[in-house]
Amino acid sequence: MNERLRVGIGYDIHKASPGSSVRLGGVDIPSEIELVGHSDADVVIHALIDALFGAAGLGDIGDHFPPSDEAYRGIDSTLLLERALERVHNRGFDLVNVDTTVIAETPKLGPHKKEMGRRLAELLGLPTQCVNVKATTRERLGSIGRGEGIAAQAVVLLSQRGDG
Repeated sequence: MNERLRVGIGYDIHKASPGSSVRLGGVDIPSEIELVGHSDADVVIHALIDALFGAAGLGDIGDHFPPSDEAYRGIDSTLLLERALERVHNRGFDLVNVDTTVIAETPKLGPHKKEMGRRLAELLGLPTQCVNVKATTRERLGSIGRGEGIAAQAVVLLSQRGDG
């Protein structure tokens, strides 16, 4: 057993309202909806932050960036990701790879997956081949399937440094 490897999973969901774009994975995508949240409601980055904190044994996004704190109202989630990654590094871990899934009926994400992957790789300091972005729908089932929101899942692999 390799105790230096740690896996974390994250999940996030945000309600949709009429709008002109959504931010997913740090990328603004034209859309007929926008996501509603305390910050910029980037479900991909929020799920990724939860996965990072989980793998490092650091709790969850709400422990570090509580929605009750006005300092985070409307904040760009890429800044939260930067802070989360710093906390994970300070705990003695390096990020190995990331796999994400976005669950949405709209907008269609196929044309945007590569750009989202490149942006996440840039934010995380990883080669693009170590960041994967997938997209799927709910086949019109449930609230996500009716276009009432967007959800995301993320899985990360961390490696503990010898000094950690």
